[in-house]
Amino acid sequence: MDKDGASLLPRRTTRSLASASNSVPDRKVNSLGPLTIDDLLVGGDSISLDDLISSFPGRSSQILQISHLLGPLNSPILPLFVYGGSSTGKTSIILQLFRHLNRPLVYSSCRTCYNQRILFESILNQLLLHRKNACNGYSNAKRCERPSDFVNCLREALTNVINNLKEKSETQRGIGNMIYLVFDNFQLVREWDKSSTILPLLFNLYDLLKMPEVGLIFISSTSPDTFYSNMGYVEPIPVHFPDYTDGDIRQILLRNQPNQNLYSSFLKVALSHFCRMTRQVDELSTALKPLYEKYCEPLNNKEVIPTGDMKRKLFTLLVETREETKQKGNHNNLKHFEEIGELDFHMSTSAKYLLISAFLASRNPATLDASLFDAKGGSDNRKRKRKASEKVLEKKETLEEELLMKGPGSFPLERLLAIFQCLVSVAEEPYDEEEQKSDGLGVQGGNGGLMNNVLLQLSSLCNANFIYKGRSCPIEGAMRYRSTISEDLALKVTSRLT
Repeated sequence: MDKDGASLLPRRTTRSLASASNSVPDRKVNSLGPLTIDDLLVGGDSISLDDLISSFPGRSSQILQISHLLGPLNSPILPLFVYGGSSTGKTSIILQLFRHLNRPLVYSSCRTCYNQRILFESILNQLLLHRKNACNGYSNAKRCERPSDFVNCLREALTNVINNLKEKSETQRGIGNMIYLVFDNFQLVREWDKSSTILPLLFNLYDLLKMPEVGLIFISSTSPDTFYSNMGYVEPIPVHFPDYTDGDIRQILLRNQPNQNLYSSFLKVALSHFCRMTRQVDELSTALKPLYEKYCEPLNNKEVIPTGDMKRKLFTLLVETREETKQKGNHNNLKHFEEIGELDFHMSTSAKYLLISAFLASRNPATLDASLFDAKGGSDNRKRKRKASEKVLEKKETLEEELLMKGPGSFPLERLLAIFQCLVSVAEEPYDEEEQKSDGLGVQGGNGGLMNNVLLQLSSLCNANFIYKGRSCPIEGAMRYRSTISEDLALKVTSRLT
């Protein structure tokens, strides 16, 4: 291959692709043209404010509030924080509102951009009007991993975009020189590896950039209280999207229906039962679709306007179908529970002792550890016990009731290992052959094999959701755990050991 031909190939090129490129040198790789500043606008025909409000029932107040906060053309704004439950119309309304205002924006979803590097490079690609294709080896405009590099590159890219918008606004009115950065699914940033760094950075962008032509909009399914940190920043203006009411859901589901009278009579029968379980429109639409087809089976013409007698007959058919489905579901659930009762699973001996230790630590207060677990596991306790008085018994019953109402408590790792050591020290059953062959690091004692790989067993139990791993305690500074198993399962595990 000559040097001229090699220079035309992408950086990562297989031999088959290289040979194909030599055989067809004049093939057009990318048919799409270069991006322009108009690609930052939301596509589609222009929409009026009245049409926008009518297309989102129950969201007129939120639409007018956001439109008022965005202000007239070229108006600087404080950061906005749009939050509410899933399927409440947050993202759709923001995009359609920018379509109505005909203003440019850079949209980034923290679900598809699942780490900070992908998020940084996605924003820069849009601002620099860069499209990844075969010509550039599907590479990004700039590689950016550190937050400091991102701020510098972002300021430079925003300056170029704002200058282009100012030049365009001189010839074309209605666009302005404002650019908006929209971060969707913002609650997912808390689950990233470097969330403690990226969250303050994004909230501080307004102060770091100091560019009045840049607006920030955060869209999240959790409230702003879950993002508060110790760093000071300009708090965004909250805009809450509450759950849809029954009337709003009815209007949304009636849209795009050929026979709204027939579908309205169906919703009067079926909608209230499903709204008790969920208010997400997409889930309700999926669940009601087969039921509506069953509802319309007796009708030859689905465009007919239902009368009172017809509604009663259709309602009777729907109730019978629902009862048959309910009885069938109860039979399947009963069969499923019987299968679960007969289900058994393999668990190593050390994992069983660790699970029982976690159960005892969650169900008993730490003040009782000294009386329940002494150095010898309570086997040689020859002290004479006093007869408990009535007040002590009443106090004990009250304490048990309070513990039952509070549910399983949390405990630190040191307490779990101490109870585990006490149980293992009096274990009479030899440990598994797998643990005898294990060479893992652990605490060596009388039954050293049971103490091997304790942390590994604890991690496996946490992954299996037998033990819940919570956050570190601000006072102790240590990680805390909580047992999630029931008393029946604890007894079942104990019977395997005895």
